Parts: sequence; structure tokens; C-alpha cells
Amino acid sequence: MLEKLQIVKQRFDEVSDLIIQPDIISDQKRYVELNREYKDLRILMDKREEYIELTNNLAEAEEIIADGSDAEMVEMAKMQYDEAKEGIPKLEEEIRVLLIPKDPEDSKNAVVELRAGTGGDEASIFAGDLFRMYNKYCENKGWRVDVVDFSEGTNGGFKEIQFEVSGEDVYGTLKFEAGVHRVQRVPQTETQGRVHTSAATCMVFPEAEEFDVEIDPKDVRIDYFCSSGPGGQSVNTTYSAVRLTHEPTGLVAQCQDQKSQHKNKEKAFKVLRSRLYDLELAKKMEEDAAKRGSMVTSGDRSAKIRTYNYPQGRVTDHRIGLTLYDLQNIVNGDIQKIIDELMLAENTEKLKASDETI
Repeated sequence: MLEKLQIVKQRFDEVSDLIIQPDIISDQKRYVELNREYKDLRILMDKREEYIELTNNLAEAEEIIADGSDAEMVEMAKMQYDEAKEGIPKLEEEIRVLLIPKDPEDSKNAVVELRAGTGGDEASIFAGDLFRMYNKYCENKGWRVDVVDFSEGTNGGFKEIQFEVSGEDVYGTLKFEAGVHRVQRVPQTETQGRVHTSAATCMVFPEAEEFDVEIDPKDVRIDYFCSSGPGGQSVNTTYSAVRLTHEPTGLVAQCQDQKSQHKNKEKAFKVLRSRLYDLELAKKMEEDAAKRGSMVTSGDRSAKIRTYNYPQGRVTDHRIGLTLYDLQNIVNGDIQKIIDELMLAENTEKLKASDETI
């Protein structure tokens, strides 16, 4: 383990030196990449210090116990020995997970899009429930949520809603939510009391930086229109909403959240960049998933990932066969336990793959 950590230390020292070089600071893309790497390596360096301390404690305790001349010292050394013996395997497991090559996208912000699927009005209401669930989850994490665009359902909820999430390691956390979510419950509009199944699709894109994707302005058609959402009288009379169409791919991004046309245009371009970036990323994820046989993050948007069953108060994640009878808390934003299990499953797959290549 120490040999592996020594290699990491060499890279940490190298990166520490690079990020203060003027030519690196002037190259924005390189500087951002190196800063992210520095942050990840810093965590490993702290664990390395901890590991060295524990192994030194173990060696020191063994020496005192073997000497045996001072009964009181031996007693203390035994406690130190037990502590180190218990702590080292746990720490080694933590380090093994941290040594898994990190997806460079994971530290990015994310653009999330929820769309009502099958189920009519009930699907729109469910998409609204999912938005509230994610909004509360992000709030608890201290992340910022900015709505970009939305289309309200006729009976509440949303036919579609798109929002940006900013914070630490947002994409690496929310990417597990991409796929089809199903709900089984008696809809508000149902008079017979029958349980219906409806669905909504969640898409999660890493937010692309300007240097990740270059868009040729000649390839983009820009349309301006009146916003349709709440926001005062000016909303419906000024052409502040912006729709961008990327003609080579047919991708569309629009924003009507801000009163300023300029701000809406800026946000729409951000979303368009993220969509184009995601096209490439989805191909890569599918290739990686095919190699690993992974169901956790496969990039397949049509995959049914989770069911929320109201009559039984349960939530089931189909990728890892996890069922929790805690529906009320989960729909109120307590989804961390599900994400933790999905992260664990993905890390186990990655560890297995890295062990096989060694």
C-alpha cells in the first residue's frame, strides 16, 4: 500500500509545482483540470499520513510488547496495537476506493431535466414530485438550484422542467438518478380508487465549461419569444425568452426563467453546450458499461431504474435490487442512502475491474 501511495505522492508534488507556473495559470482548461486533480490527491495525502502513523504505531507497540520489561508500558502498547490492528484494514479499504481513477466529470455541476412520461396528468404531477424531492435533497447538501425552463402540467406538476445544480461533486452524485422513474399510486384524478402506474424520465448532464465544447455561432439558430411562466406583467409582453437550435445535431435548448433576454441567452447556451457534451459522454458511458456489464450508470435513458409504490410505502431501485420501506422520507428528499448504495455498487465494479487488469 505504501508503494502505491508513494507514487501518488510523487504526482501530488508534481501537480503542486505545476499549478503555480505562470503558463499553466494562463491556460484556463489545464489550470482547472490540475486544480481538480490537486484537490483529489490532497485527500489521498491526508490518508497517507494517517496510514503511516498507524503502521508506525503498530511497529512501536510490537517492539514494546516483545521487550516486556515495563508492565505498564506493555498494557498501553497492547491497546495501541489493537487500535492499529483494527484501523489499518479499514483505512486500506478506504484508500483502495480513493485510488480508483476518478471520472473527471464527477466534480462538475449538473443540468437536470425531468419529463412526464406515460400516465397523462398523473405523470406531470409525479414529475413535479420528483422536482421537489431533488430540490429538497440539493438544499440539504447546500447546493444551489436554478430553474432554466419549464412547462406546467394541466393539473399541476410539470410536463417538463430543466434546472441547473451548482455545488461540490454534483454530477458525480446526481448521475445515478438518470433513467425512468415509476410511481404506483391512486391518482388525484381517479374516482374509483384504483392504483395506476405512471412514469417520468430524469436526464442528468455534466455542465460543460466553455472550453469543453466549442460552438460555432453559424450553427445555431436563435429565436426570441414571450415567456409563459409566472413573473409579472412584463413576462408576457417582452421577447425575453430564448430558444437555441443547433442545426447540425437538431438539439434545442431554451430558457425563459430570467426577465433579461441576455441572461436567458447565456443560460440557454450553457444548456446547449452541456447537451452536446453529454452526447459524447453518453457514447463513452455505454461503451464503459458494456465492458463492465454495469447497470448502475449505463447512460441508457430508457432503463427503468426505480419504482415508488405508495400503497406499500416502498421504494425499489431495480439496478441493485434495493428496497426501502421509507417512501415518505425519500420523496421528501432523503435519497442519500440510495445514492450511497449505488456508489458502493459502482465502486465495487471498478475495484473488480482494476483487480482483473493488475
